[in-house]
Amino acid sequence: MNAMAQITPLLKQLRLSEILDSLEIRNRQPIDQKPSYREFSALLIQDEVARRDNRKLALRLRRAEFGSQKTLEGFHFSFDPTINQAQTMNLATCRLMEERVSALMVDPTGTGKGHIPPALGHEAIPRGYYVSFATQGKLATQLQSARATHLHQRRLSTLAKVDLLIIDDFGLRPLHSPQDEDFHELISERYKRRATVVRSNLEFSEWVEALPNRLCGAAVIDRLGHSAYRAVIEGKSYRAEGGQLQKDSKEPSFARAFGKGRFSHLGASRPRCPTGRACKRLSRFPAQVSEPEQSSPIT
Repeated sequence: MNAMAQITPLLKQLRLSEILDSLEIRNRQPIDQKPSYREFSALLIQDEVARRDNRKLALRLRRAEFGSQKTLEGFHFSFDPTINQAQTMNLATCRLMEERVSALMVDPTGTGKGHIPPALGHEAIPRGYYVSFATQGKLATQLQSARATHLHQRRLSTLAKVDLLIIDDFGLRPLHSPQDEDFHELISERYKRRATVVRSNLEFSEWVEALPNRLCGAAVIDRLGHSAYRAVIEGKSYRAEGGQLQKDSKEPSFARAFGKGRFSHLGASRPRCPTGRACKRLSRFPAQVSEPEQSSPIT
């Protein structure tokens, strides 16, 4: 009986049928490259492991739902010197997941910060982390739909356990009850357990107003802000027209209280305004919100 006919059903039973493809390719190798039996077996096993790793990578990318291929390699740091490339690359080493903290990013429209959060996700996935990317509006809609189909807790649990959750356009749309409660529950479940990246066009001081329930809003911002890294970008707008980077003619109406594009811990000492006066930190937060723990900027 033919050997291939014997092993084919066995490999399929073991869910190793793709080894047949490797076997055919390896058998076609030149005579001078013919390995020993042990080396040949090792090559087949390595091929199978590589296939499974590629499938897992593709699965994590599909589940992340990035929508577009945005990577740090494709980002032009030179267009705006206020963006700290070294610190951005530092976060790309996945220290967020290791420290289980948040990164809060603020930018006027068009400055390029929208490219960085999904790019951080693209860096995390090949390292074995599961990532989920969604706008605040999409996230709220998903949880609301899950509530209608009695899958709310399952969906909430999935989002709470993902290694890196990236929330884009925070505060762009107002949240309504029970959306704000869902958001509060999600952030509470992830607090000190998983890493979260939040990007917004609002000033940090305005984030609490994005949730109609002020108690939920205060609790959410307090948890997000605790030991978090933050970045504020100001400056020219990124416009790719004929490969040219154009400067937006309209100055962004945006507070400069947090410096230009620097990553730092939220608990770091207050930055200085261009006037030399100490800037207010999160000055519009409710009085009952506790101050974040003191910590040093990353080096």
